[in-house]
Amino acid sequence: MEPLPTIRLYNSLTRSVEPLDPITPGRVTIYTCGSTVYRYAHIGNLRTYLFGDLLRRVLQYLGYEVLYVKNVTDVGHMRETGEDPILLAAEVEGRSPNEIAEFYTAAWLEDEELLNMPPADVIPRATEHIAEMVALTETLIERGLAYEVDGNVYFDVSAFAGYGQLSGQRLDHMKAGHRVDVEHDKRDPEDFALWKRAEPGRVMKWPSPWGDGFPGWHIECSAMSIKYLGERFDIHTGGIDLKFPHHEDEIAQSEGALGHRVVSVWMHGEFLTLADAKMAKSAGNVIRVSDLPEKGFEPLAFRYLALTAHYRSKLDFTAAAMQAATSGLRRLRRAVAEGGSDGADVDLAADPAGGYRARFVAAVSEDLGMPAALALAQSVASADDLSPAHKRALLLDFDRVLGLELDAPPDEPLTEMPAGAAELLERRAAARATRDFSTSDALRGELAALGIDVRDTPDGQVTTVRR
Repeated sequence: MEPLPTIRLYNSLTRSVEPLDPITPGRVTIYTCGSTVYRYAHIGNLRTYLFGDLLRRVLQYLGYEVLYVKNVTDVGHMRETGEDPILLAAEVEGRSPNEIAEFYTAAWLEDEELLNMPPADVIPRATEHIAEMVALTETLIERGLAYEVDGNVYFDVSAFAGYGQLSGQRLDHMKAGHRVDVEHDKRDPEDFALWKRAEPGRVMKWPSPWGDGFPGWHIECSAMSIKYLGERFDIHTGGIDLKFPHHEDEIAQSEGALGHRVVSVWMHGEFLTLADAKMAKSAGNVIRVSDLPEKGFEPLAFRYLALTAHYRSKLDFTAAAMQAATSGLRRLRRAVAEGGSDGADVDLAADPAGGYRARFVAAVSEDLGMPAALALAQSVASADDLSPAHKRALLLDFDRVLGLELDAPPDEPLTEMPAGAAELLERRAAARATRDFSTSDALRGELAALGIDVRDTPDGQVTTVRR
């Protein structure tokens, strides 16, 4: 058997791009921090999960066996405001905490499906692993790394020599930025909660050796990753905002309990911005994947847009960028459609002088170089040295990584307007002339439902009628 291609990844822990050396040859184990399910996930959150999906796809494309675990945070946690987001959502929406968690978990997984992200192999829920969290906390107390005060258990940061290795934070310069106000029963402000005593009337609580309470934010991922991936696993991914304190605290808990390095490679994805501002509910600039059709865009056009930027680079979401992504996606689908319905007889190993497949493998193997891989796919679509059948075969092969459903209809523009579209366009032009942008956006959604994409330019509305 030939050796599998080497893949190089940026390791946040070592701050360098290095070859992946799986613990078990030919098999890669991955843990991704999933959603906290008290509200809808937005496209900024989905960009982070998409990066994990691409990592799994690339490894499988290269021939590796992958075990992929992504958790659901369905327990409540105190935040800087002193509020528990799941309990607060339950109160606002008139549902139980379990109903809140079930509803938003389903919505999150549906949004991932819209972006062609298959479910993880294991999707553990925090509420089903309280026993593992309690056991891990007991181990940390036994090893002298944690202490209990009146039903609260804290990790003693000063007792773990490697604290700060991931984030680069120096212990003497740190602030208590661990989702809770500085508790007065801590020995030091930097110590973080492993277990919290339940306040009177709290709904989400569980029994423990320290009384009824609930787990800290970080302990769940240590407990579940170790349970499903073992005491050593290959890759841990998440958003750049989780590097500190969440992942830093995970390292302290997991390595403190086991006495050795647990995760080989830490990977972090950058933010998605909206007009150069971080997307966040507090900023009022949240967009869901399921909102995109109302804005005239196919969800997979957002997946295409995400591929145009490296996962470690910020990506700005704009209407112009989505229009360009839509055009690029159509171009690839058109090339696949022109290749006919077969192409199975094309020998991809017999790559022409361009070496397209070899170059694609090289691009995705170098720290998930998706922009280069996507550019190469466009080169294949327009190549003069490839037959239509060979283009189709190569692009469908690449799509095992890209995940763009390139065998879908190309959605070519038509010349005839659907009934009623002309009137909607006139009304929208009038609304924009009076700067009534809410009406303009609503009319754009009605036009999208008719199959019409609208793009605003200095010269007015430009429309594309879709099949």
